[in-house]
Amino acid sequence: MRTKTISLTATAILTLALTACGAADNPPATPSDKQGAEASTAKPTALSPTALSPDALASARAAAGLPPKPDAATAAAFIAALDAIDKDIVHGKEEKALSRGADTCSTYKRYPGDEAKQVDQTNKRWSSPTHPDGHGLATAKKILAASHKHLCPDF
Repeated sequence: MRTKTISLTATAILTLALTACGAADNPPATPSDKQGAEASTAKPTALSPTALSPDALASARAAAGLPPKPDAATAAAFIAALDAIDKDIVHGKEEKALSRGADTCSTYKRYPGDEAKQVDQTNKRWSSPTHPDGHGLATAKKILAASHKHLCPDF
C-alpha cells in the first residue's frame, strides 16, 4: 500500500509540474468557449517531461524519492550490469529497465537497512514475459545491487 501511495504521490507531483508548465499554452475556458467545446475537434496539447527545465525535473524526481536521470554512460553501464546477470531482465526494453531501476532506488531509500524488504520489492517490480512473478530473490538481490551501484550510489 505504501509503495502505491508513494507512486501516486510521485505521479501527482510530476502531473502538477507538467500542468503548471503548460498553463500559458492552455488558458482557462471562458463561458463562450464552453458552449462550443463539445463541437470542437481540436485535440488538447500533450505535455512531456521534456517540457520541464532540467532543474525542475531533477527537483520533481528528488521530491518523489527518485535518483537523478542517469547520463548515457551510466545508463549503458546499468543495462550492461543487468544483462550480465540475465539477458531476460532487460529483454530489449532499456527505457523500461531504467525506469524500474529508478523505482528500485526509491525502494532502497524507503526501506533503509531492511534488505529483505528491498529484495522482496525488487523481485515484485522486475518481471518479464518469461518471469511474470519476478526473477526470484537471488536475482532480485543482484538487481538491487546493480541499481544501487549505478543509479543511486548516494542513497
